[in-house]
Amino acid sequence: MTSLTSLSIHEARDLLSRKAVSSVELTQALLDRIAAVDDRIHAYLHVAAEWALAQARQADLRRAAGEETPLLGIPLAIKDVICVEDLPCTCGSYILESFVPFYSATVVERLRGQGAIILGKTNTDEFAMGSSTENSAYGPTRNPWDTSRVPGGSSGGSAAAVASDMALGAFGSDTGGSVRQPAALCGVVGVKPSYGRVSRYGLVAFASSLDQIGPFAKNVRDAATLLGATAGHDPRDSTSMPVAVPDYTAALDSARDLSGFKIGVPKEYYIEGMQADTERAVRAAIGTMQALGAEVREVSLPHTDYGLPVYYLIAPAEASANLARYDSVRYGLRRVDDGLWAMYRATRGAGFGAEVKRRIMLGTYALSAGYYDAYYLKAQKVRTLIKRDFDETFAEVDAIVCPVSPSTAFKLGEKAADPLQMYLSDVFTLNANLAGICGLSLPCGFDVQDLPIGLQILGPAFGEEKILRIGHVYEQTTEWHLRKPAMRLA
Repeated sequence: MTSLTSLSIHEARDLLSRKAVSSVELTQALLDRIAAVDDRIHAYLHVAAEWALAQARQADLRRAAGEETPLLGIPLAIKDVICVEDLPCTCGSYILESFVPFYSATVVERLRGQGAIILGKTNTDEFAMGSSTENSAYGPTRNPWDTSRVPGGSSGGSAAAVASDMALGAFGSDTGGSVRQPAALCGVVGVKPSYGRVSRYGLVAFASSLDQIGPFAKNVRDAATLLGATAGHDPRDSTSMPVAVPDYTAALDSARDLSGFKIGVPKEYYIEGMQADTERAVRAAIGTMQALGAEVREVSLPHTDYGLPVYYLIAPAEASANLARYDSVRYGLRRVDDGLWAMYRATRGAGFGAEVKRRIMLGTYALSAGYYDAYYLKAQKVRTLIKRDFDETFAEVDAIVCPVSPSTAFKLGEKAADPLQMYLSDVFTLNANLAGICGLSLPCGFDVQDLPIGLQILGPAFGEEKILRIGHVYEQTTEWHLRKPAMRLA
């Protein structure tokens, strides 16, 4: 019998439904796996073992009473920027080291409503600001394929947990690529939903016009299940859109080939300096899609090059406003000093890490009097042009196919001293957040060092059904998603 921890969600659900295994047994197997492996990976910041087993017992009772849902008894992990009632929510920061929320995010409520098991909270770059999960105040997460390398970021803990069989699925947040990029670097599937598709209620804000919660899974079908369980309008989130949610998994059942699909390949996404193995694997995947019946054509997104500077004006500006609330008065870290302003300075100085401070300062400068028009306002105008590029392209094609990251996983510490090189890791992902469109990352090959390479499929706003179908058909003709890391040590 296959190890319980290596099962996909759908395989586990089949065993649970046939009562070949109980949710308690499945959950215990994953907790044992975490205990055996996570000291090498550091995917989790908090493991709620007793609570997880209590949830599992409840799931078994629900199933015994005849209840059946797609996620009943399925153990999942949650990024530590998403609130789960009575579990710590540190956001990878010292400033929230003692914070325990008294409510759960809408995403978590919907998962728990289906009977999913929450195993614990996963590591993240501080306040989701980073591309490597090295910015966590509690230490970096390591890539299961090579523990001397990063797992990507900022949702590196969730990606690594799924890749190393410490969760059957997980959730993260994607502000500029923070689901798709770690999914690519860890060899799993990740979805960035359209802005407004999934509620942000209970997600600790980084950049409010860019943030989205999205799932990680071992295959596209599992990712579709997780997305379907959490998508939909939420009146508690003013940016949540009242748009009908398709049955994503049912849409996959009818997908046999790619006949009738038009695939766009953007010339601007094949840049100088891209790793040769990455370009080779992505172009091979496009060739496979063409062989499956897709019509492939070159397209142009002419404002692509402006995405990086636009993002690093808008995102820090929004972060500087959102993080102003951490004043030590009501919750979190407090450094007592003489006077209110001294307390603010002492607490924020000790509580925030270097990258968060850097982005707060960049954002505050961009929003300051005399510079607002020159920086933030101009960036918003260029953002409109970037969105227009995508709108015009999606009038001609069903999806855009391109790399997720310019390279595979890099060494821990390799880019830590050069913020610009770190920011360039997201050059292929952040424009989707600026435009509010959806994106999918799935494995499409390996480099010469046996590190996974990710393929990115971008779709129009609320076009998740299309990109999932395209990804699923491609995945069924390849075996990249079936490979497992050997957990080689650094």
